Amino acid sequence: MQSVSASLDYTGKVVVITGGTRGIGAGIACAFLAAGANVVVCGRSEPEQLPAVEGRSARFLSLDVRDPEATEQALGAVQEHYGRLDVLINNAGGSPNADAATASPRFSESIIRLNLLAPLNLAQQANAIMQQQAAGGVIVFIGSVAASRPSPGTAAYGAAKAGVVSLASSLAVEWAPKVRVLSVSPGLIRTEQSHLHYGDEEGIAAVGRTIPAGRMGEPEDIANACLYAASPMAAYFSGTNLLLHGGGEAPAFLAASTAGKA
Repeated sequence: MQSVSASLDYTGKVVVITGGTRGIGAGIACAFLAAGANVVVCGRSEPEQLPAVEGRSARFLSLDVRDPEATEQALGAVQEHYGRLDVLINNAGGSPNADAATASPRFSESIIRLNLLAPLNLAQQANAIMQQQAAGGVIVFIGSVAASRPSPGTAAYGAAKAGVVSLASSLAVEWAPKVRVLSVSPGLIRTEQSHLHYGDEEGIAAVGRTIPAGRMGEPEDIANACLYAASPMAAYFSGTNLLLHGGGEAPAFLAASTAGKA
């Protein structure tokens, strides 16, 4: 049995992270860099500063994950450069707020394409590489709690993420035993864009107090889960979804009830 430190040592491993230049993706990139991995982050535009840890920096690939031909070329370039692909973190995604009653078909299709079809295409392409490797590989989909609770304002996004969770469970069966497939679903995570959703620091703190853990999650919380999920320690972790939400959200009826308040 390997020690914990050996199991989490990614030296020589190659990890590709879509949407890895900011937010949760950048946090995941830094965690794998710290663990010794060769990290490739993908995004539509290169940031001023790439994820870096102790002098080691991620490599950037310009990529629109919605373009299947471009993603195939990108993963092919990774394989050609490093000779392998060990882990794919399917992280790119998101959605602006939109009223489901008035959202256009084109808008809804674009959200489904970005959050469900693009990760599926990438997973297929990564699997084709990993199946050829003696050690196989691991594909981690970054899901969302929106898949398992109402998502007002981002209905199409929540539906797409529900599809991602289902997709991971099916692919895990089809691609086993060479390739493990799973999903990690964050709750409310504090990133550099949190103010757009929750307001100033006071608003962010107030939102955090609604979570049993007493705070919003940090990118590091998701990154640590991905480190474990892609490691030999998680060899039996496949086809399932890990919820990371700090205990979830207290049911609204608890606050509304007058029982015991008289």
